[in-house]
Amino acid sequence: MRDERLEKLANLLVNYSTQVKKNDKVSIKAEYVALPFIIEVAKAAIKNGAYVDYSVTIPEVEEAILKFGDDLQLSMPNNDYGDAVKNSDVWITAWGSINSRARSNISPLLLQKRRLANSAERKIYVDRCASGALRWCGTQFPTNAEAQEAQMSLDEYEEFVYKAGMLDKDDPIAEWKKVEANQERWVNFLDGKKTLHIISKDTDIIVGINGRKWINCCGKENFPDGEIFTSPEENNINGKISFSYPAIYSGRMVEGVKLEVKDGKIIKAQANSGEDFLYSCLDTDAGSKYFGEVAIGTNYNIKKFTRNILFDEKIGGTIHMAIGCAMPEAGGKNISAIHWDMICDMQDGGKIFADDKLFYENGKFIDSVF
Repeated sequence: MRDERLEKLANLLVNYSTQVKKNDKVSIKAEYVALPFIIEVAKAAIKNGAYVDYSVTIPEVEEAILKFGDDLQLSMPNNDYGDAVKNSDVWITAWGSINSRARSNISPLLLQKRRLANSAERKIYVDRCASGALRWCGTQFPTNAEAQEAQMSLDEYEEFVYKAGMLDKDDPIAEWKKVEANQERWVNFLDGKKTLHIISKDTDIIVGINGRKWINCCGKENFPDGEIFTSPEENNINGKISFSYPAIYSGRMVEGVKLEVKDGKIIKAQANSGEDFLYSCLDTDAGSKYFGEVAIGTNYNIKKFTRNILFDEKIGGTIHMAIGCAMPEAGGKNISAIHWDMICDMQDGGKIFADDKLFYENGKFIDSVF
């Protein structure tokens, strides 16, 4: 059955997010459960005169590599991923799985080895995105697996996903341009500041941001979007932070994460559950005990935690910090094979100061600072 919202999504990704033009090389990637997404995005890109390539992920093959592969097989890079990030002008991906818990029983060590397999390609991806050579956008295709994670029916989850992207509106692109304009005020306010002081429940942390650029996330790279972020100074973060929501990475959930940080490095980590996995990620490489991102979620259409970081990190009234890989476009220098976002609720007494000036309280920006 034709879904007008999916057509709107494809049109938005091609004509707003990545601005596909004639003769662009466009790569599209998703799991086989998301074939309708691949088809609609391909149609929209071809209508713009682009050359389209696509790849379909088969999760059962990746599971076989993890379960039965030797060290050489585990360390073999994914060629489709490498080709897309090296040779495409535009790369559009959809998350959405037949089984979101397929890796739950895979050992953390095997997952760590598999993560490192594409570390060189991830560096190329980060650098090309930062330079503008690669225009990328990732989104969610609603599936039963993610609906179950969110404790919704598929119909309810589709409604949630498309409403979060304002695809229920007559002109979603116009709506996202309004978001862009509003967030630009706060990006301009924070550019040039030297420190953020974040205070919330069991959280008191000072994050150095001197010389770093704030990025306005308004549907150009992630969709749905709604955040502003920067990459902090690698060696200038001190304090403690407690993450309110479960931290999810590679299909594994870690609850009650608390981190203590000195001079940018995580010196103590604990969790109520999943500590072994948390420690394995922190031990991935030289950059995995440092932070690559600090951000403020601004999408107040997302009101529910759904165990999906694409949406959860953008919940209006939250902040998140990511361990691992930084964003060069924001001035970040930390290099890692991982990038793991963890979310802190700010709606009950949370405060953020920029250079000692209070600009955010109880999950809301304070307009009077202007």
